Amino acid sequence: MSAPTTPSSRPTVTEREARQVAEAAREQDWRKPSFAKELFLGRFRLDLIHPHPLPADQDVQRGEEFLAKLRDFCETKIDGAVIERDARIPDEVITGLKELGAFGMKIDTKYGGLGLTQVYYNKALALVGSANPAIGALLSAHQSIGVPQPLKMFGTQEQKDTFLPRCARTDISAFLLTEPDVGSDPARLATTAVRDGDDYVLDGVKLWTTNGVVADLLVVMARVPKSADGTGGKGGITAFVVEAASEGVTVENRNAFMGLRGLENGVTRFHRVRVPAANRIGPEGAGLKIALTTLNTGRLSLPAMCVGAGKWCLKIAREWSAVREQWGKPVALHEAVGAKISFIAATTFALEAVLDLSSQMADEDRNDIRIEAALAKLYGSEMAWLMADELVQIRGGRGFETAASLEARGERAVPAEQLLRDLRINRIFEGSTEIMHLLIAREAVDAHLSVAGDLIDPDKTLSDKARAGAQAGVFYAKWLPKLIAGPGQLPRSYADFHPPGHRDLSGHLRYVERTARKLARSTFYAMSRWQGRMETKQGFLGRIVDIGAELFAMSAACVRAEHLRAEGDHGREAYQLADAFCRQARIRVEELFGRLWTNTDDTDRKVVKGVLGGAYEWLEQGIVDPSGEGPWIADATPGETPRANLHRPIR
Repeated sequence: MSAPTTPSSRPTVTEREARQVAEAAREQDWRKPSFAKELFLGRFRLDLIHPHPLPADQDVQRGEEFLAKLRDFCETKIDGAVIERDARIPDEVITGLKELGAFGMKIDTKYGGLGLTQVYYNKALALVGSANPAIGALLSAHQSIGVPQPLKMFGTQEQKDTFLPRCARTDISAFLLTEPDVGSDPARLATTAVRDGDDYVLDGVKLWTTNGVVADLLVVMARVPKSADGTGGKGGITAFVVEAASEGVTVENRNAFMGLRGLENGVTRFHRVRVPAANRIGPEGAGLKIALTTLNTGRLSLPAMCVGAGKWCLKIAREWSAVREQWGKPVALHEAVGAKISFIAATTFALEAVLDLSSQMADEDRNDIRIEAALAKLYGSEMAWLMADELVQIRGGRGFETAASLEARGERAVPAEQLLRDLRINRIFEGSTEIMHLLIAREAVDAHLSVAGDLIDPDKTLSDKARAGAQAGVFYAKWLPKLIAGPGQLPRSYADFHPPGHRDLSGHLRYVERTARKLARSTFYAMSRWQGRMETKQGFLGRIVDIGAELFAMSAACVRAEHLRAEGDHGREAYQLADAFCRQARIRVEELFGRLWTNTDDTDRKVVKGVLGGAYEWLEQGIVDPSGEGPWIADATPGETPRANLHRPIR
């Protein structure tokens, strides 16, 4: 049977239509409590995270046994310098990881996986990522967003039986959503999947396919045309499991980046690729919802590797600054350097607190952690980058020098500059910082939009608006008075966090409670002031989210410190680190509050218009542009490829 004709033009989508697609993909309901959601509403629900949730004993035993094996493998089989030099993870390393079970860490034991919890999966990623971040990315892309996670959550039993055993031991998977001209705006997705009997026929091009060069199985997002006669499916963006070796699948390029040099990331073209309808994940049109739901926990893998990076930064900063002397004493004892070390130590403690708390909540499945996971990704990627930058500064010229060069002249091969390059992508991976700000802000104001959204919707009728006004009046009459006072104003609140002989953390929790109410009041004022224009105030929304991230991190740090004290595990030191972090975070929070209303947002918008209009082109004179020729965005027209297939399965 011949393949049907596929449309070659990219969908034309208005801004409003794009927003509607994104809105339809997000989870609409809150069936479980959310600490972070409550925090943005001005309600400090410490009871949702304290006492710190704990894993089951059998989960701990299984996790620790695997971590011991993985550590031995990392120390004896992985040479990060070789991966950096050759820009490739050796096949024998990947094969060894398969044999160890590392590709099935999150897959249930009944499918041949290890069945690790999210907590221990993250610990494993932090460990292997410290050996080489490209390996962490390989394992994470395979099972955090690749085939295993979508099938675990949305797959049929037949799909699980077919694909999960392969993913657990032998096959590598990848997730393909991004296209040359489609990133965080999937409404314009151009790859198509046209129904043809018992198959779908895929056509299109996917960009930045992490693991795509070596993958055996692919999760592909494609647009299914709506049935013209109404007899078929409803169409829309849909998810499919695709065999990478299928006829018509071509890896056209292996991409190279400033960091993660061992990453197997490519450009993949689909030309009349036949995919059985049985390989469709969920119904037609559910692809984006599947992707976003998968990312709710999948995003936790990235901050896991950021925590590992922070731990390494702290180790190198401690060892180096103790032996390097300036003006008669170790550089660590100079205040300018010491402040950087304190920042690295305190922030690493807080990041691990955020990660472990969010991960354990994911394992227990008692709370909705979509905001917590997003905050962990946002905060982890930003703070890890700052810690790596501070480490390079502490190392001075040696921080800028490559590990190979240091070794060649007889010094310890410390890859600080490599860490900086490797971490930079985390602020872009799985939702850039800017997109995460908007995503989290949307969830943070969900309660407001639920009761008052129709008031600012231009498509709603006057009766709809009147009804919304009445609902909003009832909601705000109950909600606003609660933002005036709370436990944060009572000096004895949270007394459990001021045990004898330890730093006082209760004051920090009172600050979080007071500040959460202040944050909610600021959000309400902004919505009242800007109404429908609120969504355009991205600078304001970003600062609101950043304040919430700091408050979440402060809460997690205090809860973790108290947990460690109660367990008798470095409690005094944990209290010291939590106190230091909270003091640092409070300064950042106050600065962010100041910038809510005192900023250059309006001026910046005017300058941007001038830049785009060519008003400042004279400022660009006096340079040469070393960029090569070519289009800004590569042609992604469906069709056959003249390029060789670079697909390289590892067996």
